[in-house]
Amino acid sequence: MSKGFNKKAFIKTLALLLAFSVVQLLIRFNIISYYYQDILARVCINIILAVSLNLITGFTGQFSLGHAGFMSIGAYTCALIIERVPTVYGFIAGVILGALLAAFAGFLVGLPTLRLKGDYLAIATLGLSEIIRILFINLDSITNGAAGLYLQRRFVNWFWLYLFTVSTVVLISNFVRSSHGRACISIREDEIAAEAVGINTTKYKVIAFMIGSFFAGVAGAVYASYNYFIEPNLFNFSKSIDILVVVVLGGLGSISGSIMAATVLELISSFLQSVAAIRMVLYAVLLILIMLFRPGGLMGSRELSVAMLTELRKKAIAWLKAMPARAVHAVRSIAKGSGKPGDKSAGKGRVDG
Repeated sequence: MSKGFNKKAFIKTLALLLAFSVVQLLIRFNIISYYYQDILARVCINIILAVSLNLITGFTGQFSLGHAGFMSIGAYTCALIIERVPTVYGFIAGVILGALLAAFAGFLVGLPTLRLKGDYLAIATLGLSEIIRILFINLDSITNGAAGLYLQRRFVNWFWLYLFTVSTVVLISNFVRSSHGRACISIREDEIAAEAVGINTTKYKVIAFMIGSFFAGVAGAVYASYNYFIEPNLFNFSKSIDILVVVVLGGLGSISGSIMAATVLELISSFLQSVAAIRMVLYAVLLILIMLFRPGGLMGSRELSVAMLTELRKKAIAWLKAMPARAVHAVRSIAKGSGKPGDKSAGKGRVDG
């Protein structure tokens, strides 16, 4: 058992290092241009945001619309520290402190509001997110108000993007598979039943909320350092909705679904920039079509695995093998259907004659 586990962990680590090395080499030789590096950065930030919100909404079942507020705390904290300590150490300190402050805000928000459920919780978290945004607008002496903050240096590169993205996915995946994660899932399935078997539902909801807020703060800090500029309206209601769209599209309760959805939506949004006039219309139509044909999201509540890929491969092979027979059957049905009206009309003609 332990040997198999170690082998699996070694293969996963090797695959992660290989993926990092390949992209790093492509960037070094300028095969991946600055434009595609920007897309890659946005994909990584969206993955961190989506996976962290999925822990709250998908795995614990708490409908939160305040993720942009926690992201803004991490962004402003990191930006203010980098302004005063413009070094890599300042950046690392900014990420850590921003994430911790976001988690603390998640605790303060979660303790009184997570006793609410459904729409009431969504309204409460949305209101608190807007309060955070208004505070940043009015704290002129610290945050420069609505004008925002400009950073002179960028510390985020592919190494930091990959490190924070992989760390987020691995840590939240391990949490979900732990006894604490199973307690959160039981709350999502039936909160009353979870309480009946002795699970402290408020405690686990607050823990999930704090962890999700922590990684939202990490995403905000990375965003601030990569983009040079932040201002309060970047973290408004629309940003929270964008993150929620990624989670729902990927599948509530699926980490690999959030990763896939964050990647797909960012690529669609980027490649539609060439038709800027109708970009958002096409984007909305694509979302509607995806949700019509995949109402449970791209992955539902499942995770991508070797077994799942093997099953899909078998189904694809079976479908391809059945194609000739289906085509012949379809042709025969069409021929048979077109022949009947002719026979009837001919028979009718003979009777009339």
